[in-house]
Amino acid sequence: MGLYDEFRFKPASFLPHANLPLEELERVRNIKREDMEYTNENGYSVRVVIDPTLCMVQDLFYRILKSDLEDKHLTIICPNQWPGAYSAVAEMLNKFNVSARNVDAFAMDEWADEDGNVAPLTYGAGLGYSFRNHFYGRIREDLRPSEDHWHVFTNKNKANDAYSNEILEASDGKGADVIYTATGWPGHTAFIDPGAPEFKADTLEEFCKLGSRIVTEVPLTVCENSLFSPMGASGDVWAVPPKAATIGPRDVVSAQERVELHNFVNPDGSSWQRMISRLELYGPISMECPASILRLGKGTCYVSEAIAKPFASWHCGIEDRYI
Repeated sequence: MGLYDEFRFKPASFLPHANLPLEELERVRNIKREDMEYTNENGYSVRVVIDPTLCMVQDLFYRILKSDLEDKHLTIICPNQWPGAYSAVAEMLNKFNVSARNVDAFAMDEWADEDGNVAPLTYGAGLGYSFRNHFYGRIREDLRPSEDHWHVFTNKNKANDAYSNEILEASDGKGADVIYTATGWPGHTAFIDPGAPEFKADTLEEFCKLGSRIVTEVPLTVCENSLFSPMGASGDVWAVPPKAATIGPRDVVSAQERVELHNFVNPDGSSWQRMISRLELYGPISMECPASILRLGKGTCYVSEAIAKPFASWHCGIEDRYI
């Protein structure tokens, strides 16, 4: 029995892909673990592993090591907040005396208030604060570049396309060498939210040309971030700023390679990411699910075994006593 067999309803209009046929939602919902891995025509792969964060740490450390050994410049775009991963990379750079002198690292987003003022670097729940303190600040002083190589959003670079232009300038016009990212509840990457008025476009091609800017967060983004530790991990949606500064779709598609992580699971095994992970990876490439544009180029999405596990609702053998 399918989820919609007995009671068909149209999903809430604010959801990504709210207009997809119910049968298509059922298809992606029911993709089995053994059918999840693939490589598409653009060189984008899905791999199921136990811990995607470990893959990210190793990949990031290797690229910085390679830039040191080959004395080549490296431009990276990094997600927030991953203090455990960044502090681990910094520890390994210090232990093995690996210099990050050739690195330009860009935090992909930052909070902003209702008027578009970007959160200062002194803000403890800030994304730039975490990026600078847990990554750059933990690299031994003799191994790290000047602080202006660890880029963050400020009120000075919040104008449309300004931050994207910084990425192009640092990468000699070719785009970042690699972008590390994950997908959020509404299918965003960074704060590129579906339906955000600041990213309004008539076509996917036009959408993919939009650069960095201040954006208005959609309700699911506010709810998602209220579950993370900087905001108390308690559903305190009032603690989440209403706007954000973010990279744009153009920064995603112009990157030479993409490394994505799908591994958000609560201690009890529940997760808000299982369905949106499947929609991004197996649904249409569309502005309706902005993170799906990662599939337009070379990269790898590491999906955890916990996210890859089957899931269903009451219709799949779940009885009243389990609800």
